Amino acid sequence: MRTAPDEPSATTSGDNDIVARRFGEEVWGKGDLQAADDVLAEDFIEHNPAPGQRPGREGHKQVVQLWRTAFPDLTLTVDDVFAASDRAALRWTARGTHAADLMGMPATGREVTLTGIDILRIVDGKIVERWGEFNGIEMLQQLGALPSPPSG
Repeated sequence: MRTAPDEPSATTSGDNDIVARRFGEEVWGKGDLQAADDVLAEDFIEHNPAPGQRPGREGHKQVVQLWRTAFPDLTLTVDDVFAASDRAALRWTARGTHAADLMGMPATGREVTLTGIDILRIVDGKIVERWGEFNGIEMLQQLGALPSPPSG
């Protein structure tokens, strides 16, 4: 049973740090869907879903596969993790080559570097909610879909 958002969880901040790192390094960094089963609650809530994303853990795994298909050489580095109570913040940098369709955008062959932050709510060692942000405009500029800002 889940705790309410403002109730303390049975896990510690240190445990949540480990769960958040596994989410970044294993799920996203390696595309390990078994790790997704380990760290995401089955009824996981994605607060910033991708277009057409199914709900729950299976929907998040769907998005991981979508991105890792579009960027088969995707690497993700965990830059920082901060954990307190039932929350963890994960700051990351991802790099990859756009080699296949991504949500209707044909492959460009261009390399991109993305930065982002995820806020995770963790209960009993499982991520139950995620709020994620990354610089999508910068990604579209790197892919040539949007003009880059003028320099100077």
